[in-house]
Amino acid sequence: MSFIKIYIHFVFSTKNRYPYLNTLDLRIKVWKHIKENASEKGIFIDMVNGYSDHCHCLISLGSNQNIEKIAHLLKGESSHWINKNQLTKDKFAWQDEYFAVSVSESMIETVRKYIKNQEYHHRRKSFLEEYYEFIDKYDFPI
Repeated sequence: MSFIKIYIHFVFSTKNRYPYLNTLDLRIKVWKHIKENASEKGIFIDMVNGYSDHCHCLISLGSNQNIEKIAHLLKGESSHWINKNQLTKDKFAWQDEYFAVSVSESMIETVRKYIKNQEYHHRRKSFLEEYYEFIDKYDFPI
């Protein structure tokens, strides 16, 4: 038996960072659906949360999974579900791009707290500010 524990902090935004998910009630529905859908597909999401224009997931990769496949499944299915159920006034879409960074075992709890506190966090900071912090922190080329 193989033992694998690879955690990924996965972040993706709405198309053009439009605040489609503009109520807490709507966000709760979407995050719950993303987690349930992922579970049905054998994707383990430890934590999911976000704000009006983006989503954070803490994912544990399985042996047959990769980031691109998970991104496609989660983003594609959730946008289809949001539109099918007419949860937003306009047609909903996620942006093609995303962030994905590995998380060491010692940082799991810190990332969980960070994801859990998105509502509070974004009272003080926009997603664009958070985006540039990620770029700097993880030394992504722009």
